[in-house]
Amino acid sequence: MRFLVLVVCGSVCIGQVNLVPRPSLVRLTPGIFVLRGDTKILAGPETVGLGQQLAGYLRPATGFELPVVDSGAGAGLIRLVTDHTMVDLGQEGYILQADPNEVLIRANAAPGVFYGIQTLRQLLPEAVFSSGKVEGVEWVVPGIYIEDRPRFSWRGMHLDVARHFMPAEFILKYIDLLAMHKMNRFHWHLTDDQGWRIEIRKYPRLTEVGAWRSQTLVGRPGKQMQFDGKRHGGFYTQRQIRQIVAYAKQRFVTVVPEIEMPGHCQAALAAYPELGVTGKRLEVLTYWGVSEDIMNPGPSTIAFMQGVLTEVMELFDSPFIHIGGDEVPKTQWKASPQVQAMMKQLGLENEDQLQSWFIRQMDSFLASKGRRLIGWDEILEGGLAPGATVMSWRGQAGGIAAAKAGHDVVMAPNSHTYFDYYQADPKTEPLAIGGYLPLEKVYGYDPVPAELSTEQARHILGVQGQVWTEYIPEPNKVEYMAFPRACALAEVAWTPKEIKDFNDFRVRLDVHLKRLDAIGVNYRPLR
Repeated sequence: MRFLVLVVCGSVCIGQVNLVPRPSLVRLTPGIFVLRGDTKILAGPETVGLGQQLAGYLRPATGFELPVVDSGAGAGLIRLVTDHTMVDLGQEGYILQADPNEVLIRANAAPGVFYGIQTLRQLLPEAVFSSGKVEGVEWVVPGIYIEDRPRFSWRGMHLDVARHFMPAEFILKYIDLLAMHKMNRFHWHLTDDQGWRIEIRKYPRLTEVGAWRSQTLVGRPGKQMQFDGKRHGGFYTQRQIRQIVAYAKQRFVTVVPEIEMPGHCQAALAAYPELGVTGKRLEVLTYWGVSEDIMNPGPSTIAFMQGVLTEVMELFDSPFIHIGGDEVPKTQWKASPQVQAMMKQLGLENEDQLQSWFIRQMDSFLASKGRRLIGWDEILEGGLAPGATVMSWRGQAGGIAAAKAGHDVVMAPNSHTYFDYYQADPKTEPLAIGGYLPLEKVYGYDPVPAELSTEQARHILGVQGQVWTEYIPEPNKVEYMAFPRACALAEVAWTPKEIKDFNDFRVRLDVHLKRLDAIGVNYRPLR
């Protein structure tokens, strides 16, 4: 059955109800609600901030200065209500009702009210997303009843700012786009071989040296590489990070920082060579790929990285701290007498077990501070740390193994969630890292593998899209690669599996893209 509904009320035609992601239950009711300059937003102590946020959303395009009041009756109200008896909706579900007299958004908790507000914005004409006043539009909401809650608790998007630095202003826009699509995790990949992007006051050379590379590869790596000859870099100050985290929190987006270790760390080794196995002087890597230079696993490195994580935890309130752990070549560990002696002393049989030991030191440290470690699925190799959560990127096998062992999992398989992959024929698309991931394949993904029992499936926290930026040098291209595939993933993460339908989604997406036009998103056009 198509989700799209046509309603005609008097002289006003409310077109199709094109909500993305699709709610759990939608029922049209008689009449329309008309948003006017004298509309009031009624909010209680728990929702007054959300009322002001709604007024801020509506002000630019409508020109209305809608007051937020704590009492009132009669027609022309938008009511925002938390009702703690509505426990079946969870923390993020909501009920939205609109009739000619009022719009009522009810939820068990503030996040649910916020997501109801996002739905209300999409029920209005697409022009409501414009940044300037729009004339000649009647701001109407169809009579409607919506009951809605998310399928998964982790609905995320990732952004790599190490390969190419992105300005703080764009990070805020990215967070807004996530919140608009009811996504609630922003995974911020802050460090890698090609750049260190977070200010750590205890170790200033991480940004003085590690945040800057002398030049950048042009095209793909190979035997005869070409470079642009331009210094590239940048980093986020602790003040900027605090502002971004606070901005995200107002939109119920948790910022999950990633600090790569013990591999993907050449920028850190360039700043502090003693962290490496060889101690040799390195430069911040100027080309793409996996560096053979990794951290030594000794006590001084453990202490150094725990010092980094201490400052990270002061900046980010996320329960999860991502430590990377992926693509760690063990060549230098195998060749180092010191590392081999350490392994023997610890009673470890191989280098995979040594990496597992290293990760366990971080897991214990984070747990002692009330945080949880999350890492890419390579952290399974050599044995998984007791409290670790796995982000499964090399297909679903790692996630399945972790869930069967009783560990929580975020599904992020490159086959369905890597938005740096081509969206269409490479001959017609900008240079990308490779692969092929069309919109329909993203939409068709189910994060819960059939191999898991009902009990094991409870460990699947959710799903996340990845935007690696080796071939994405600027915000406009981030938007081009992420959207509209992120719209499809939002529905994977939010909407009940039973009511998903790609053809229906495509029709709704045609209208939804007009909202992205109004915001100024450089999405890839549908063809």
